[in-house]
Parts: sequence; C-alpha cells; structure tokens
Amino acid sequence: MHELTGLEAPSLEDLDALAGEAYARLPKAFHELTGNVIIRVQDFPDDDVLTDMKAGDFDLLGLFQGVGLAHGEELAHTGALPNMVFLYRRPILDYWAEHKETLGAIVTHVLIHEIGHHFGLSDADMERIERRAS
Repeated sequence: MHELTGLEAPSLEDLDALAGEAYARLPKAFHELTGNVIIRVQDFPDDDVLTDMKAGDFDLLGLFQGVGLAHGEELAHTGALPNMVFLYRRPILDYWAEHKETLGAIVTHVLIHEIGHHFGLSDADMERIERRAS
C-alpha cells in the first residue's frame, strides 16, 4: 500500500516558482509586450475582481492587469502600477485535478493566455508560443 500522508498540494511559493520558470521560457518578443511584468500568485481572486468579471471563486485561473508596452504607454507617470499577471492557485489546482495536463503546462498556458489576450494575440499565435515554451 502506498503511503499518502506525505502528499501536499503545491503551495503559493511552489506555483510562484513554476510561473517564474514558465515566464523565463517565453520568447523575447513576448517579454517585450509586458515590460517588467510582476507575477503574483494568490489563492483566489479578490472579491472586487470576481464581481467585475461576474465570476465564481473557481472560474478564473488568472488575470492580467496593466497597460503594456505594446500600447505605447509609459509607466513613468505618477500613480501608474506595473503590469501584473495574477495566477489563482486554488482554481488552477482544481483545474489540474480534473484534467490530464501537468501543473507546469497549465501555469504556462494561463500566463500566455492572460498576457496574449490582453495584447490581442490570436489563439494561433498563443498556441505557437506555448509550443515553443514547453
């Protein structure tokens, strides 16, 4: 019989490390879209995000917030926040439990799609980036 007492769900720190590794593998052109993006891992989206998106606790795997360099915005003006990608640990783990993808592949997919959709990349563009990043 297998010993299951040592199994634990990946922590916020584990997901943060996976996200950093995934982001580092993305092409240079993709990095240029976002500038110095901050990746933040939280257990769930904040209540105001859920309200704005008309979503339930487990509906969102991630969210991009920011303006991006592709839109010609300068972040030097007062009060501007850096570009951020939020990854939501519990919804990602729930998705992982229901699918046959690796956790790393899911995190990579969420990163690419949150950033890609924000900048208007096509699904085909994002699929190509995903294949190159894996």
